[in-house]
Amino acid sequence: MITKEQVLHALSFVEDPDFKKDLVTLNMIKDIEITPNKISFSVVLTTPACPMKDHLEHACRNAIAHFVDKDIAVSINMTSQVRTTSSQPLNNIKHIIVVASGKGGVGKSTVAANLALALHMKGAKTGLLDADIYGPSLPIMFGLEGAKPKASKMEDGKTKIEPIEKFGIKLLSIGFFTDPNQPIPWRGPMVSAAIKQLFNDADWGDLDYLVVDLPPGTGDVHITVAQGYPVSGAVIVTTPQNVALADAQKGIGMFLMDAINIPLLGVIENMAYFTPAELPENKYYIFGKDGGKRLAERFNTPFLGEIPLIKSISDAGDNGYPIVIDEDELIAKEFLAIAEKVAQQLSLQHVLT
Repeated sequence: MITKEQVLHALSFVEDPDFKKDLVTLNMIKDIEITPNKISFSVVLTTPACPMKDHLEHACRNAIAHFVDKDIAVSINMTSQVRTTSSQPLNNIKHIIVVASGKGGVGKSTVAANLALALHMKGAKTGLLDADIYGPSLPIMFGLEGAKPKASKMEDGKTKIEPIEKFGIKLLSIGFFTDPNQPIPWRGPMVSAAIKQLFNDADWGDLDYLVVDLPPGTGDVHITVAQGYPVSGAVIVTTPQNVALADAQKGIGMFLMDAINIPLLGVIENMAYFTPAELPENKYYIFGKDGGKRLAERFNTPFLGEIPLIKSISDAGDNGYPIVIDEDELIAKEFLAIAEKVAQQLSLQHVLT
């Protein structure tokens, strides 16, 4: 009769490539069941967006065949549990990811929207908070212009805002509460108060990831979020031009300040190159080449990927249907790969704490 110890011994030879330790040491093997004809167990990954999922499953099967029995049936449940070191406030949200840029016009909101959706499509419980007080774009990008969130009374008697759900993720934006045709002159204290309301007064429920779309620059919103909430990491969006890179570098510098100290999850280069529809194999680097990669190298942070300059990306956002939802689109695969890398970086930072 095969024993549980034999199974664990075999699986101790399967190493997670990211953490450089075996699955047994990492406590990722659960629920081992053994019958004369079958071995069943679960592999609990640190994120549903794990890019190594298929690799690890294949390695586990090989280990059982090599060290236990090559003919026995093996059933593996590849599941996940997102881990966190987050504390109050918002302890029901495991990771807060801020998406930032040094300057406007680099496609930060487009990246934030598609990143949040990509994490959900990988199996994570995800929310998206549009914290761009000065230019909220979430209502347009999700086809929710004119939408108004409801309020509900909680068990403790408090009234909470219900984020709007669309495409499987929870959404909240200051744009739901303001007239899009009426400019609002925001003073510093007003900005901080509005941001805190979006975080604290919303019923986010249990989330694996809350993606926060920050305004461009390094202002009141950034300080309020960074100092008031347990942010797990920052994703930096830039374009290849030197002026965008210079501003992005300042944004990175802010996150690395001792008073803020938010880990960098990586850099995304948007509008990296142009590919005409009639010449799909050609890449024209009209704004410069590899600027985002050089920025990532300078700060020793991962380069998460490059997004081309394609009209269909902006058209999808304008039509309220972010492009990552169309999984047949080549660019959707790029966003999904970026989501895996972001989740991977968060796991690397938090799995062993």
